[in-house]
Amino acid sequence: RRLQSSDLIRDGMRRLSHRLDETVLLAVGDVEGDQLTYVDIIESRHAVRYAVAPGDRRPLYATAGGRALLATCSPEAVKAYLKRVRPQAWTSHTTTTTKELLAAIDAARETGFAQTVDQAAEGVTGTAAVIRDAAGSVMGALVVAAPTARTSERLPEVAQMVQAEAAAISRSLGFR
Repeated sequence: RRLQSSDLIRDGMRRLSHRLDETVLLAVGDVEGDQLTYVDIIESRHAVRYAVAPGDRRPLYATAGGRALLATCSPEAVKAYLKRVRPQAWTSHTTTTTKELLAAIDAARETGFAQTVDQAAEGVTGTAAVIRDAAGSVMGALVVAAPTARTSERLPEVAQMVQAEAAAISRSLGFR
């Protein structure tokens, strides 16, 4: 049986969820480039966990997955996006100023991952890195979403594990 890319991605999502015991999501940008859509989910076994349904959408600027996807775009495209969407606060912590969002997206571009704490939902931390195919095209963002209370002491560890798994999935898809 020939493996499909979706099987390889889902296998990586399962591995990451098992290692961290947290919810793992696959997010893809929409055609307009303004939001992301969660297309696959491996839920944490914890009673308290981040819950989202396939098909749920979020703005790129307020999510780790969105910022990871934006970090793959040119600085000009990011500035045009921020001008077009006019960021709104989803929580009392949501970053909405262009200057701060550009800095967060630049940091994601430099480090290879994005991390948000209480940005799109109170009490939720997201960590994301992009998955690329053999041609180098972005397939989506691999995201760990977990209660902030459980992840605040291990943000670097979560970031390293998300990056490593996104790289492993990308290699399985032929990205070098």
